[in-house]
Formats: sequence, C-alpha cells, structure tokens
Amino acid sequence: MFTTRPEILGTFGVVTSTHWIATASGMAMLEKGGNAFDACAAAAFVLQVVEPHLVGPAGDMPAVFYSADKKKVEVLCAQGPAPQAATIAAYKALGLDLIPGSGLLATVIPGAFGGWMTLLRDHGRLKLRDVLEPAIGYFENGHPMLPRVSDSIRELTDLFSNEWTSSGAVYLPGGNVPEARKLFANRAAAATYKRILSEAEAKGSDRQEQIQGAYDAWYKGFVAEAMDRFCRTTEVMDSSGRRNKGLLTADDMAKWQPSYETPASVTYHDWEVFKIGPWGQGPAFLQTLKILEGVDLAGMGPASPEFVHHVVEAMKLAFADREAYYGDPDFVKVPLATLLSEDYAAGRRGLIGEQASLELRPGTVPGYEAQVAHALKALGAIAQPGQGGASVGEPTMASMVAAGRKGDTVHIDVIDKWGNMIAATPSGGWLQSSPVIPELGFPLNSRAQMFWLEEGLPSSLAPGKRPRTTLTPSIAFENGQPRLAFGTPGGDQQEQWQLGLFLRRVHHGLNLQEAIDLPLFHTQHFPSSFYPRSSRPGHMMIEESIGAAALAELERRGHRIEKAPAWTVGRLTAAERSADGLLRAAATPRLMQAYAAGR
Repeated sequence: MFTTRPEILGTFGVVTSTHWIATASGMAMLEKGGNAFDACAAAAFVLQVVEPHLVGPAGDMPAVFYSADKKKVEVLCAQGPAPQAATIAAYKALGLDLIPGSGLLATVIPGAFGGWMTLLRDHGRLKLRDVLEPAIGYFENGHPMLPRVSDSIRELTDLFSNEWTSSGAVYLPGGNVPEARKLFANRAAAATYKRILSEAEAKGSDRQEQIQGAYDAWYKGFVAEAMDRFCRTTEVMDSSGRRNKGLLTADDMAKWQPSYETPASVTYHDWEVFKIGPWGQGPAFLQTLKILEGVDLAGMGPASPEFVHHVVEAMKLAFADREAYYGDPDFVKVPLATLLSEDYAAGRRGLIGEQASLELRPGTVPGYEAQVAHALKALGAIAQPGQGGASVGEPTMASMVAAGRKGDTVHIDVIDKWGNMIAATPSGGWLQSSPVIPELGFPLNSRAQMFWLEEGLPSSLAPGKRPRTTLTPSIAFENGQPRLAFGTPGGDQQEQWQLGLFLRRVHHGLNLQEAIDLPLFHTQHFPSSFYPRSSRPGHMMIEESIGAAALAELERRGHRIEKAPAWTVGRLTAAERSADGLLRAAATPRLMQAYAAGR
C-alpha cells in the first residue's frame, strides 16, 4: 500500500509527536541517556513553545504509560480540578447557563506542570535542566513560527489589541502579526522557566530535590501567586460577551497534586487496551471496542462504507453513554464495570442497524434509570447560544474544516530501548483561551467549560471536581505484551480517529503509517464537550478521498455527510514495539508538521 512517508524502524528508541521540533527534542533526550519519560516531557515543553495555539504551560495532561521496571501500566492524571469557589450558584449569579469557553471563569487548576514534574521525579533519569533547556532556548532565542499560529494570531488581532492587551504585548510585537516561518520569541515565558529552574537548582544537587523545588515554585511559589493576583484583580472579556474575574486562588494551587491511577481496560480479541478512567472520555473507546467485538470487521475493507458505518454507529452508542454516565468518580458513581461488560456490549450491538441512527441512545443500567432520564431531558433543553465576545471552545481540526478555526491540541508517543512506553496528550492554556499573565508570559486554561451548570448530571460542576476531559492517550498490549502507544489531538474526535487507526492495525494487518494515511472520519452526533455544547444528529465528517461510491453508500444509509478535503482530518501519531524488540513509529502527514523519528 502506498504511504505518504515510511514507517520509522529502529531498536534504540522512537519518538513521534505533532511537531518535528518536539520530536527531535525528545530524541535528543534519548541520545543523552534519558528514557521515554524524559523524552516525552522534553517534547511536551517544546510543544508549548512551537504550538501555543494548541497547548500552553498552564494547561492539563493525562498520560498512560508502561514501566519496564515495574512491568505495569499506569495512568498519570494531571487534569486539574475546579477551584473551590467554582460552584453552580456562583456562575448562575452571574447570569450564566453555560461556563464561558474562554476567559478566567473557564479556568481550572493548571495540572500539566505538576504532572511532568511528578513523572520526571518518579520515572525519569535526566536532570531537570536537561529536560527544560530545549524549551527555554526556543522561548528565548526564537523558533520558526508555524503558518497556522500566525493565522490564529491574525484572527485574534482585534481581541488582543482592544481587550486582551497583555496577549497583544507578547503575540503582536510592535503591533504586528508575527510572520510565518520567521523566528518568534516569547522571552517572558523564557524568564518564567529560567526562574523556576534557578529556584529548583538552589535546592541542591540532588535530582529529585531539584524537581520538587520546581514543583513548589509553580504550585506554592511565584507562579501560583501571579495566577492568584491576576484572577483577583483583572476583569477580562470572555465568550459570554462580558468581562469577568477569575475564581482560581493560590490556595487551590497549593492543595492540589497529580495522581497515579489504575487504567480502565478491556480485552479485544488478542489485545488489551488501556485508557484513562471516566473522568475523561477514554472508556468510550473501550465501550466501542466491546460493541464491535461481535462484528466481522476483518471481513470488511479498511476504508469500505460497511466498516465506516459500523464503527460510527458503535461510537454513537458509546458516546451517548458518555453523556449519561461519565464523570469524576471521586464525586459520582460510574457503573464502569457494567458499561464495559460483554453482556452490556451485546445488548448495545443489537441496536446497530443498516441505517444511521439520528437519536441519542444511552443504555440503561439498573439503578441509574432516573439519572439517564434526567440527562436526556437536560441535554435536550440546553440552548445553543451564539459565540460572542472572544474566541471559544477547543480549536479542533473538525471545527477548522467546518468553521474556519485552525488547530487542535497535541500528542506525544515514546518507546525507549529498555521497553518503557508512554502516550501523553497535553492540552489547554492556548493563546486564545485567556489573556496572557504579564509576569509569566502565558495564559491560563479554559477546561472548566466542559462542566454543565445543571444540577444532577455526572459532569455537573462542583468545587474540586475534575472536568470530563476529552484528552485520551492509549496503550495497547497484544497477547499480554506491551505493543502500542498512540493518540491524537482533536477534542471529541480523539477517540474516533484513534479507533480507525487501531482497528485497521488489528484487523487488516496494516502498519502504523498505512493505518494513519487511510481516509479518516468522525461524527458530531452527540453533544460537544466544548462551548456552546451543540450536537449534530446523524452527522458524519469524512475525507472525500474515501471515494464517491463509498460516500454515496453512506448517504444511502442515512448518514448526514460532511465531506472534508483529503488530508484534513486527524493528527494521529503512534509507536509500536514488536515481539522481537523492533521499534516502529509513524505520524500523520496532515498539516505537514507531525513527525516520527527513531534509530
């Protein structure tokens, strides 16, 4: 099969990410003697520099990883929760029915930095300076500005000039939009990271003490103080069309810490797939697999209308359950064992027919009937407000095609020579999410928009509760052996694009690059996780390269087709370790910036 680029092969290590500079920076860590965890963190910090419209220092991060020493898969949750002052009543008092998609009211505790420090402290090998220096260098000395970043800033020029002037001071140097493919620096952000590193190294020469010192500088030191001060004293325009202060405090920051968790998992033929828990959408991937386990996908072509139809219909069922059941299990009881069970999947599978469903159809778990009924009523009653004031939502590739928005989030996969394996999906803190904090050089996140301001839903807002994130990296074993690390940016589409990759790899014997290069598809049938929370019943976006005959057949089956130009959907990356130790990696050619490397 023709591919746009070769699948990377090696034995020393492989890194793949959504930007070539981040991939190269990760490989540099492996060359220094670092492991997969050092490499992943270094790549993530560089992505904050080179893709600031997709991820920032004050964002969030879940990772799923396999430790060769522990011979164990774990989830690292660096998804910050809502501030203590963030109650439904507080937002209702402001006249809001939805949390704004931008601005300070949309902020949760920034978890990514704490997550990376925790990973490095517990599992890395290199000194903190080694890991941070590539990002600091690009912040301070400049990096080549991506055309899409320049375009994003251009779209925000009025906002940055008239409202978010602290963002204009960074992203409109001299009042001008930075030129694409020219060097662009953010020296304020460089100064923040240099100060963190300086305070860390002042703790002494011990590697772990330095990392803890950096953590404390962020969550108990000058970074937390700057964020607290900005939220208390600054009113900023947000997508409600009004100016509001924030609710995040230094006390919120100091009391939070990342956590290790047991992943959710299911078996699927000879495979076992590991995802984050129901505080994210990861189990929707697992539910879809169980529904499809009784379908002969191997007998369907990997880009056939039959394959696409069955996968999309199964996803609609799984995502309906996401709306009815998923939430932070520290706050709500999620019947995950039932949702992932063989019997439940068999009942759901029976709902897949020859025609596309136009209904949101969550299943019924005994004891949860009232919750499901309330969820359906509440979701059906949510209005679809206009998008006023400032940019909103997560800038996914799906909305880029549909509405001219450019970007999404980022992803990294790494496997090292020892067999360590990690998939991580950092996001949040985008340049369009919130104004830059002048003392820090970067903005806060807007992840709180994923909560509902409706009481009684599993993803209703509550202080200290994690938003039901869409960030969802993946690890998969084959015949009991760690095999795959994979993922993609893309909001609600993340699970959907990953399913296409995984199912084509499992059922059709395609290599990673072949599976990534085939036409991709997804649905927006269910309520969006992002402001303004709209849904499009029966919708399917699919790359037109699947062919006219396939498109006609899918339309005949009742799908409401939105054709996307070829090479415009999804930003998948993946890495694999074969049974003989051969390492493989691949990255999407879409957007012309994701790259895999290895040797």
